[in-house]
Amino acid sequence: MYALVFLTSAKKEFKKLDTTAQKTIKEKLLLLVTNPDILKNNIKALKGEYKGKFRLRINQYRVVFQVKDDELIIIVVRVRHRKELY
Repeated sequence: MYALVFLTSAKKEFKKLDTTAQKTIKEKLLLLVTNPDILKNNIKALKGEYKGKFRLRINQYRVVFQVKDDELIIIVVRVRHRKELY
């Protein structure tokens, strides 16, 4: 099982979202931490500015995260609506 860590900027972005979006994103992140294989169809490796990171698609929102397998940590980098992220 992985530990979930939010960057300060990602935490601020998350708190700005409405409560229903927060609840949905929180549920998916808990799934990601416990069993990432369940969400493998919604996870994509990113290129360019976010190279080395992944995005998790949750309805109209995107969560950009980084995985540190050696430390079993998932670092949430950004949480935004899809039209605002890229």
